[in-house]
Amino acid sequence: MSEWKEYKLGDVAEIKYGKDHKHLVNGDIPVYGSGGIMRYADKALYESESILIPRKGTLSNLFYVNKPFWSVDTMFYTKIKSGFNVKYLYYYLKTLDLASMNVGSAVPSLTKEVLDKIEINLPDISTQNRIAASLSSLDDKIDLLQRQNKTLEQMAETLFRQWFLPASAGQAGVEEADESWEEKGLDEIAEFLNGLACQNFPVKPNEVGLPVIKIKEMRTGITETSDIATHEIPEKYIVEDGDMLFSWSGSLDVILWSGGKGVLNQHLFKVTSTEFPQWFYYFWVKHHILEFQGIAADKATTMGHIQRHHLSNAMVIVPPKNKLIEMDETVNPVFQKIKSNTKQIRTLTQLRDTLLPKLMSGEVRVSNSGEVRVKTEKE
Repeated sequence: MSEWKEYKLGDVAEIKYGKDHKHLVNGDIPVYGSGGIMRYADKALYESESILIPRKGTLSNLFYVNKPFWSVDTMFYTKIKSGFNVKYLYYYLKTLDLASMNVGSAVPSLTKEVLDKIEINLPDISTQNRIAASLSSLDDKIDLLQRQNKTLEQMAETLFRQWFLPASAGQAGVEEADESWEEKGLDEIAEFLNGLACQNFPVKPNEVGLPVIKIKEMRTGITETSDIATHEIPEKYIVEDGDMLFSWSGSLDVILWSGGKGVLNQHLFKVTSTEFPQWFYYFWVKHHILEFQGIAADKATTMGHIQRHHLSNAMVIVPPKNKLIEMDETVNPVFQKIKSNTKQIRTLTQLRDTLLPKLMSGEVRVSNSGEVRVKTEKE
């Protein structure tokens, strides 16, 4: 039977301030800020396992690091005392609402004093090791699928570039193109459906509703802070896994959605086509994304954007139908594998996020053999 004890975070971790990185020479040591890796430098601030906690910014954005790193001055790093599993503590801290401990005004902030006093309830080291190993196994599978998807997309994009982009851009490019290949605008090969002002479609009494997909959700997925809208909207504005989304203002990102069913908000396009395969218009939009971002950056507004005529002016090369079918036979299986992997990533992520608080509270246990089970009344 596992013995659980109460500690203060300061009892198990020495919380240290990060340092300015601007004087560092470029190298291969990751430099972490509150948003993740900012750059790579020639020196490490700390070389052992650590949990990085934002001092300012997005306070819930924790990082576990097990190799030499540098942490900037908007981050804390931690020296974990012996007898505690660092990865377990990382998972435990992720279950806490650090944002509610904010002491800042304009910019969310945490202090060492606040963090030191956080009360935590920990099992013995053996139990910590088993729980950390179980959750790490899920994270490793997610990471493997994400890396595989990155490789698959690079493969597909390489083929796209070889087939369609001109030799002047440094590619092999359009060697088989002739007069039968047409030039069209982006909006001629796909429909760019703009989303709704979802605040005008509030959830009805006793209705569960659907999460609203905004620019933020394109980066983070659906979270507890996502808005909710009614189900009673036209079907075309519903987003499903595998749909292509393109934010035409703000960040101007393009993704294949993988966060489950939701409602398309304004400032986002859902991009579809009944004539062309998805990979075809996906890579053409990606090809023009830097151009679109430049247009948006030139706008004298707080939130730059593109307009419909910019889609018309963004030209694409369209091969004959028989040639496109031949290309699709090569690229479509790769795209379908990416979508399959993405679905697995969401399933594993949901499983991990469901298990995490239950494992941390002791509601669910991990046996010596690694089996995950619900705690019994006798335990």
